[in-house]
Amino acid sequence: MALQRSLLPVFLAFLAAISASLAGCSSPPRVSDAPAAGPVADAQPADPVRTQVVSTAMQMLGVPYKWGGSTPRGFDCSGLVQFAYANAGRRLPRTAAAQMEASAPLTLELAEAGDLLFFRDGSRTSHVAIYLGQGRFVHAPSTGGEVSVDTFGNAYWRMRFARAGRVEQTS
Repeated sequence: MALQRSLLPVFLAFLAAISASLAGCSSPPRVSDAPAAGPVADAQPADPVRTQVVSTAMQMLGVPYKWGGSTPRGFDCSGLVQFAYANAGRRLPRTAAAQMEASAPLTLELAEAGDLLFFRDGSRTSHVAIYLGQGRFVHAPSTGGEVSVDTFGNAYWRMRFARAGRVEQTS
């Protein structure tokens, strides 16, 4: 984990240098405004499930995007979310839209690390990410990309944000 954190600024600079319009989960321009210094997930999630979700997702940094992918060989956005939650013992549906339906709505201000972020392309839910806190999130962005960290500093994501969601605890 310490190695991942020390390499994160280099990784983020690399992502910022590879600016291209690529098709994928949501087809964002690949420009990352993520900060180049400091640990990614400073905030601690309020419960062990979200802690495990964040940990799993961060371990997947650098895994290539693969449409329909849901394993460490390749992920699409909802496949990454489904995998991270399954690793924490929670079942989620497969698509971003179904994951949105399965989560309790919240505002970004109330979101905590491990909650979900949903994005729209027009009227359809087109992308999902895992919130890290402090405006940062981890996701599988698009074809040709990799699981990476991004921020709401990126206007593409800020303009398409629909809502946050919390996967309710099951007893």
